[in-house]
Amino acid sequence: MDIATMRIRVRRDLVDEGSPSRFSDDELDRAINRAVTELSKYQPYRQKSAIATVSNSDELDISGLSNLISVSRVEFPVENTPRTYTRFETLSDTIRLIDTVGDGNNCYVYWNTVHTLNTEGSTIPVHLEDLIALGAAAYTVMSIAQAKIDTNNPGGTGVDDDYQRWAVNRLAKFEKELSKLNSKVRTGQLYPAD
Repeated sequence: MDIATMRIRVRRDLVDEGSPSRFSDDELDRAINRAVTELSKYQPYRQKSAIATVSNSDELDISGLSNLISVSRVEFPVENTPRTYTRFETLSDTIRLIDTVGDGNNCYVYWNTVHTLNTEGSTIPVHLEDLIALGAAAYTVMSIAQAKIDTNNPGGTGVDDDYQRWAVNRLAKFEKELSKLNSKVRTGQLYPAD
């Protein structure tokens, strides 16, 4: 899936496949990106990065982790069986190791970021693509409803209210589905119980 394919899905949901289109690509892209950002709060893209530690320092520079939402684990030292996860805290672009200091070797940082959906592809799981289309359609219509308020509407009186109701209903469905994702997030124990 890429952004052009997602635009087609959203246009189909908005019954906007004719020519000329009611919505520009820029309008749809903005709504799609907003839906992707919202999805990422509930179901982020999980990554693992090797980051070099600094000898005798408890700090790691994580400024290179773009669109960082959160850090879930830090493995140090790496490749132990069972794995060794260290306690940490994040402070802006820095992780502070609590129980250890670096030795110059790499650690693994497990982190969550915003999904991508662009001309090159997507990190969004296939089973969530329809959810993105739903949210993007809702955001698109919501922006139209806001623009139609206090304008002379050839669609008749109340068209702005109709758009608003449609968007609110779709947005509620989108948010309901997002909250279901949140309830499916698996939690794990990083440390064995004493």
